[in-house]
Amino acid sequence: MTEQARTAEAQTTGRPAVTVSYAQTLDGRLATANGSSQWISCPESLVFAHEMRASHDAIMIGVGTACADDPHLTVRHALGDDPLRVVVDSSLRLPPTAAVLANRAAKGTVLAVTGRAPKARREEARALGARVLKLPEDASGRVDLGALMAVLWEGGVRSVMVEGGATLITSLFYDRLVDRLAVCVAPKILGRGMEAIGDLGICELVDSIALVDLSVTTLGVDLILDARIVYPGASDEG
Repeated sequence: MTEQARTAEAQTTGRPAVTVSYAQTLDGRLATANGSSQWISCPESLVFAHEMRASHDAIMIGVGTACADDPHLTVRHALGDDPLRVVVDSSLRLPPTAAVLANRAAKGTVLAVTGRAPKARREEARALGARVLKLPEDASGRVDLGALMAVLWEGGVRSVMVEGGATLITSLFYDRLVDRLAVCVAPKILGRGMEAIGDLGICELVDSIALVDLSVTTLGVDLILDARIVYPGASDEG
């Protein structure tokens, strides 16, 4: 299914089409045990990731990734416009010096927070030019991702690319909000390290999440797996 088709399909759900994309080692690690992740993938895969950014309306990460990697979330290695930057940060702990806020970058950044975010921090972020969305909490006390997607949809966002981290990715899968998965698999083994997806409460294979319309391509030394997501009990009509 093309990106345009996924976007058109999303119009029936009232939320943006969501693509989760990340780089992992052959044994499924996003980073070493101490959080080192630059660079798992090869240069060719980095270009692919930036091309994907350019093809989406927004790019989303969790605050853990924002603080650990301090990414710019721009399109630098491909042609196209920078997507809207969205950082999910329930208690607003992202510092104003972060790359997505500093040097006038805040004007292209949305911070998704809850009522736990201090008012002073919210006002500081808004003063920098960021849009701060105060959203309901989910059962775990984090930002309700369904509510966030609805607000982004109302703002004209039709496609969202999610680059991490594992907590955000796991929550999106748990809430059945992921439509597409594009994973870069690097020929490296770490053993102990940060896993890509955490516990989804799945105990039986029949309840596993399926990947359909799968394509596998080679970029440099990496493999890119790209597939549509089908959840257990859902109709597979792609």
